[in-house]
Amino acid sequence: MPKNLSSIADAVTAFMRVLGSAKETLRKILITGEFNEFPDEGNMHCTARLSEMLDAYAADLESMSPWNNNKDSFLTEEVKVLCETKGIGLPNFLPRTSFLTILQRRIEVVAEIPIQFAQKVWNYVEDVFVRVLTMKSQSYPQLQSFTRWAAHNLMRKVRNQSIERVKEIVEMEKMADYSCSPDYINTWTRLMLQQQRFKDILNGGSNPKKLNFEMLGDVEFGHLQDTQIVQQAFDIKMRLMAYWKIVLRRLVDNMALHLLFTVQNLVNKDMEQDITSELMGGPSGCGGIGRMLEESPSVSSKRVKLNRSIKLLRDSNDVVSKIIDRISVYGDGEGSN
Repeated sequence: MPKNLSSIADAVTAFMRVLGSAKETLRKILITGEFNEFPDEGNMHCTARLSEMLDAYAADLESMSPWNNNKDSFLTEEVKVLCETKGIGLPNFLPRTSFLTILQRRIEVVAEIPIQFAQKVWNYVEDVFVRVLTMKSQSYPQLQSFTRWAAHNLMRKVRNQSIERVKEIVEMEKMADYSCSPDYINTWTRLMLQQQRFKDILNGGSNPKKLNFEMLGDVEFGHLQDTQIVQQAFDIKMRLMAYWKIVLRRLVDNMALHLLFTVQNLVNKDMEQDITSELMGGPSGCGGIGRMLEESPSVSSKRVKLNRSIKLLRDSNDVVSKIIDRISVYGDGEGSN
């Protein structure tokens, strides 16, 4: 039979016991990767499942590579953007606006993927979080209902804050083109080594005009002519391809670090602070406890019936004991005769 919490002291003691036990379990399965409490339940092996989600997220980003979808219109977008962003100035300078315009378009294509990934992760974490708290409080129906409600409230807040942070991560990539990684220069330099071969084929008489580019594969470009703006477009495309690798890496790394940090804060800090605050809410400082101590009618009815049955059993036991004593005394008397 579930335990009845009849006083604030009982409720607080039980609550702290449940919260401490749940916190320890969540720390094991969400942070350190221990799953001895759920050896045969793969869904509760959380660090492994989160790692799989991150790998799938990285693959989704990679599959949305913009370079795979426009081989038939090689450099067309870059030429158009250069034409629309040109200004009065020296002819051999690449306008930074052109680079940022195309970069922002590329990021828009994948902008929803990090958000969807974060939502998927938090849906999973919430299921685990609520399940553990429910399991740890199963002996206290009043406490179980309260902790489940408080857990959902906490997860809603954490999810919303995380989604906002993820949106910021994506927006930051649109704001500027920057990286301290030497990979950008190294990759761009290597890609630009293809430019002379590109120009030779473009000016040659052979058809079709085709070249196998690194990171692109076979590309036809018979629709182009060798002009200054086409060569500038080639340069911008190579820069974008080199920089895009860094953008994707940052979108994966930043998401991984953000989620690890947020999950640790959830278990080590937010869980105890927020749920305890809900418990002690109200002007008197015990509003949550007061509501929690109100036992549901169904449980109360079962408790009354059980107490009656226990009393009846005790009374019956007393009667049976007296009868056995009398029989024993009667038997002793007969034996002495």
